[in-house]
Amino acid sequence: MRFIKILVTVLLVFAVVAPATAGDSSAPGSGKSPFPAFGAGPVEVRLYSDYFCPPCQQVEPFLDPILKDLLLKNVIRLVLVDFPMHNETPLYARYFLYALKSRSDVDHALHVRGTLFRAAAGKEYLTAPKVEGLLKANRIPYAAFEPKPVFDRYNALMQEDKVRGTPTIVIVRGGGKETFVGGADIIKALKGLK
Repeated sequence: MRFIKILVTVLLVFAVVAPATAGDSSAPGSGKSPFPAFGAGPVEVRLYSDYFCPPCQQVEPFLDPILKDLLLKNVIRLVLVDFPMHNETPLYARYFLYALKSRSDVDHALHVRGTLFRAAAGKEYLTAPKVEGLLKANRIPYAAFEPKPVFDRYNALMQEDKVRGTPTIVIVRGGGKETFVGGADIIKALKGLK
């Protein structure tokens, strides 16, 4: 029952917070909304996190080098899913997507995520103008667009994977799925893919 309440809350938060914004809905040169998926490896890794989740903030710096190595070796396809457990998360998720619209490579995506995770830990950047100032101060380009199609895809993945909290990864391979929750288990699972 608690899972259903969380899922309904997540769906409502994304439905209410994903306002129409200026700009079109295409990534540079792609004609599509930017979706945070990188690599073409045979194993799909779906990383669910929340910028305001203390365990997510703690594990994030340790994940980046592991994920980059797995991507470089073409072991994984990485899907980054912002899971809004906190009220402020949809604002950060929107600006993460805006930054991907300007530049959509994995190094940029991980840099933007790291910047947003560090900012969330301090809880100083809780309005759109403050997040925009943060991105500008860190020389992170962004372009506004309507993120609803991406948020809809996030919601579909959350439902499909039955994610209940963060940090969580779902590893999809060989027709099956494995779910790992918590920093230590996530790192162990990712290192096991090497």
